Formats: sequence, C-alpha cells, structure tokens
Amino acid sequence: MDTFLEVLLKIWDYFATNILTQPAYMIGFIVLIGYILERKPFYESLAGFLKATIGYMILMVGSSGLVGAFRPILTGLKDRFNLTATVIDPYFGQNAVTDGLEKTFGRSFGDVMVLLLIAFVFNILLVRFQKYTKLRAVFTTGNVQVQQSATAFWILLFCFPKLGRIEVLLVMGVILGLYWAVGSNMTVKVTQDLTDGGGFAIAHQQMFGIALVSWLADKMHKHDTKSGKKAKRLEDIQLPGFLKIFNENMVATAILMLFFFGIIMLVLGQSYFHDLYISSKGVSGLAPGGSFFFYILTTSLSFAVNLAILQLGVRTFVGELSESFTGISDTILPGAVPGIDVAATFAFGEPNAVTIGFLFGALGQFLTIGALILFHSPTIIIAGFIPLFFDNAVFGVFANKRAGAKAAMILPFLSGIIQVVGAAFISSWIGLSKFGGYLGMFDWDTVWPGFTVIMKFLGYAGIGVVALILILIPQLEYRQDPKHYFLVVEDYEKYKEAKKIIVKLLK
Repeated sequence: MDTFLEVLLKIWDYFATNILTQPAYMIGFIVLIGYILERKPFYESLAGFLKATIGYMILMVGSSGLVGAFRPILTGLKDRFNLTATVIDPYFGQNAVTDGLEKTFGRSFGDVMVLLLIAFVFNILLVRFQKYTKLRAVFTTGNVQVQQSATAFWILLFCFPKLGRIEVLLVMGVILGLYWAVGSNMTVKVTQDLTDGGGFAIAHQQMFGIALVSWLADKMHKHDTKSGKKAKRLEDIQLPGFLKIFNENMVATAILMLFFFGIIMLVLGQSYFHDLYISSKGVSGLAPGGSFFFYILTTSLSFAVNLAILQLGVRTFVGELSESFTGISDTILPGAVPGIDVAATFAFGEPNAVTIGFLFGALGQFLTIGALILFHSPTIIIAGFIPLFFDNAVFGVFANKRAGAKAAMILPFLSGIIQVVGAAFISSWIGLSKFGGYLGMFDWDTVWPGFTVIMKFLGYAGIGVVALILILIPQLEYRQDPKHYFLVVEDYEKYKEAKKIIVKLLK
C-alpha cells in the first residue's frame, strides 16, 4: 500500500513540476486532451498542442520581459532610500513564505504542492457538479496557483497554528479550491463580453477585483446615461494638433513610459544601474561607459515592445484553446470554460487602456506609499511591478469597455490605493512583512484579509463562514439571470441575441 502511494506521489510530483505549474504546457496539454476528445486526427491534435504551447510561451516572453525590465527599478527605491520595506510582488511573497514557514511555524514548503493538488482537484469537482454549484470555470494558471497556495498555507497557519498537517491541507484545500472556482467563475460573463465570446475566464490574482471593477463601471455608465452624458471610450477620443501622436498606441505607450520610468530612473541615479550591472553579472543594469540617456530610453521603449509580444502570444493560443476546450466541455466538464492568465485580456481591449490603467494605478500606489512614509506606518510598502501592471492594467481594460475613459482612470487609481493599504495591513498582521515580501495582488489585499479576520476571530466556525460565503456567491449570480447563466458559455451568439430581445422589450 505504501509503495502504491509512493508511486502515485511520484507521478503527481512529475505532473505538477513539468505540466501543472508550467502554464504553457498546461494550456498545451488541455488543448491536446480537448482535440483527442473531439476525435481529431493525431496530427491536428499535435499541431494544436504545439501552437497553444508556443503561443503561451510567446506570452510569457512578453510578460517576463515586462517584469524583468521594471522590477529592479521599483525595488531599487527600497535600496536607494534605505527603507525597511515589504515588496508587494507574488515572487517576493512566495520567497517570504518559503523563508518564514520553518522559522515561524516549523512547517515545510513541500506541503504547499500537496495543498495545490487538493485545491485543484476540488475545483474540478465543483465544476463537474455545476448543476448544483453553478460554477463554470477551471483554474489553469499553474504558477499563480503555487503563489496562492503558499500564501494561503501561511494564512491558515496564522489563524490556526496548532492545526495538524492533514487538517491544514484539507481545510485550506477546500477553501482555496472554492476561491479558484468561484473567483474565475465571477469573471466569465464580463470576459465573454470583452472578448465577444472568447470562451475563457480569468484565473489570476484579481478575479474578485475584475468583477467589482466591472460592476462599478456599469454603475458609472448608468449614471452617465441618466445624466444625459455619453461616456467616451479611449478608442473614441481623437486628440487634436501635436497630441495626435498619442492616438497611436505604441507611440503613446513609449512616451508615457519614458516619462514615468525616466523620472524614477533619474531619481535612482546612474551609479545604481552600474552597481546593478555588476551584481547581476551583466544580466541587467547599465554597463560601465554606457550612455545613461539611451539606457533609460531603451528600457522605457521595451515596455511597448514586450506588450506587443504579449499580445501576439495571446492571439496565437487563445483560438486553439477555445476551439479544443469544446471537446472537454462536451464530455468531461459540460458547460465549463478554462480560466487562464489575465494577460490574455490585453489583446481584446483598447491597447491604450492597458497603459492608462497602469499609470493611474501607479499614481494611486505612489501617493499612498508617500502617505505611509509621512504618517510613520510600521510597514512601508514598495510597489511591485506585477500588482502595479497586471492588476491595474486589466482594470483599465474592463472599465474602459464598460464605462469609458473616465472609469479607466478612476477605478485603477482607487485600486492602487487599496493595494497599498490592504497589503500594509495584512502583511504586518500575519507577520510576512518581516520577511520582506507579500503577494500583494488585489484579491489578496481585499478578499483574503477579510477571510483572515473571519477565521482568526471566529475560530473554526470562521472556516465554515468563509466556505459558506464562497458557496453562496455563484448561487446569487445564477439567481440574477437563471435563463441565460449557462447560455453565456454554451452559445454566446444565442446569448447575445436573447439579450438584444430583452433590451428591445425594455425600451
């Protein structure tokens, strides 16, 4: 029996290491399974696997390029001003958990992968029984699952430090699996609207945030409509005179990033980037004798380059994923959609909304960080590029689509404030701030601090309350529109026609 379990664990370890936590291969694997279930010829299934995997790898090149180029700039502020600070970034957060688990709780990080397995299997079961659960999305973004499993593991140990190993894994496996299923399910309708039936949901770190921003944007749109105002989307705004250059997305992105990052890089100074070059062994930073001006220019322009690469990757794999997932939804998981990386939305919205969302989110974050320093907060937050960009840029895309340019500025700005305040509170309270990092994405600055308060103060009853909240959310969503709730996934064109008829009747 023990030998059988060891074999199963080795198989799981191999699958988790090489496929589940590697999003490119996970997406490719899903496409391959989907086409096989559709009984496509093997060569077509193989071609689909390769195209989807390569497409996701292209997306990761763009995403990694963005993070790799700009993370050292933002974290450099910590070194430049000698701040004892917490960096809000998923990888800093994961490292903080890794460093702190043994020291604080005497636990092993290896349990995090077991937790991931339990949560992932539970997510699939919830979707399989969607007739009762009303859940329609499977979380497939493996690298995000690892980061969230680590932070969730820490949170539960903070709330229940005496809980046994098996109990911790089972309890948090259920709660995290519910969060993945419920959160990605909340993005189904708004993502279908954004992508015109793209056939996927968002499985990332700001799923509740996307639902909230979309709801607030709809409220803003209704208010403008009642007031007789016509909300202008960013794509509808044509700037006059010399400002016309900002009508071109790549030009606008390049100029705005040159201004934004140029100022930060000048504040950090040329010597910082020389030191960075030496410490990174030439991987990043400014080589001795290099032009500081052209280094700033190249770094800033790389934002537009990597964004274009990211969008190319999305266009390459999304079509394959949507088509092949039909095989899975027709057989194994009826009425389901895959939840994928939030970056996939950037190829569908107005490109300038990405830049505007990022910039206004950054403004909100930096103003709030300044306030923390001014009021001598016990925890100072350093902006991490991933929350700064991947949260706020996507909020800009959804807000612009639903309510126009004003919403694309206001809502990411508010998000920036919330990210810093929420991260400062939760990272200090649960003790991760002393290890230098916290996950820091929108849901983990809002929803998860709320869950932590409930579990810490209500004890074991709090676990039931959190689970009940998550179980009720899809039921309430379903009750709002039971007739079309599943149709939005099963046949988006028919869904659109049905909604048009309803709008005509209301008029």
